[in-house]
Amino acid sequence: MPAAPTPRPGAASPDARRPSADPWRVDLRELGRRAGSLHELERSIPAPADWRVELIGVPEGAPIDLRLRLESVMEGVLVSGEVDAPVTGSCARCLEPIEETLELDVQELFAYEGSTTEATSEEDEVRRVEGDHLDLQPMVRDLVVLSLPLAPTCTEDCSGLCADCGQRLDELPADHAHEVTDPRWAGLAQRFGVGPGAPQADRPTPAPGTPGPDNPEEN
Repeated sequence: MPAAPTPRPGAASPDARRPSADPWRVDLRELGRRAGSLHELERSIPAPADWRVELIGVPEGAPIDLRLRLESVMEGVLVSGEVDAPVTGSCARCLEPIEETLELDVQELFAYEGSTTEATSEEDEVRRVEGDHLDLQPMVRDLVVLSLPLAPTCTEDCSGLCADCGQRLDELPADHAHEVTDPRWAGLAQRFGVGPGAPQADRPTPAPGTPGPDNPEEN
């Protein structure tokens, strides 16, 4: 078997010619710049950290599923398709855990360097093709995070928690209630046995002839 050829001094190694291992970066050399060229892309990429708002977000490492169509147009590359992202969090009303999947549509133009779109747009108004690559991560992150609710709920009609006992109202009977005593009179109410928690032994005995539950007034 002939020996493998020795690389020429200064020649780039095969590894150096490979595209970046970053799964969010897309090599556009196969797509080319001829208007109308199409390329379909399907990837499942682990989510980075911090894709969240206060009560809900994408767990780090959870799979972000991309089903995208890349189309070469005069001004750049038009990216359209669907993004699925699993999210977890807590209900803003009752604090129950939430697990669901966001199913989002996306359509965004990545402008070529030197194009009219790039020249007439502010830095943060349009995404840009970087040489022969485009980076999908900022686009997908903005799409997902801006779709997260600031006050997520486990159900649309979640009733929240009882303000007195902290239990979920949806799991309590319809007539659930707590006796409320004006705190200014709470001491007297407990002393005379007319408030919650008053000991039965402290309840005063009605005088003979006094109307009451055990001694109704006679006609």
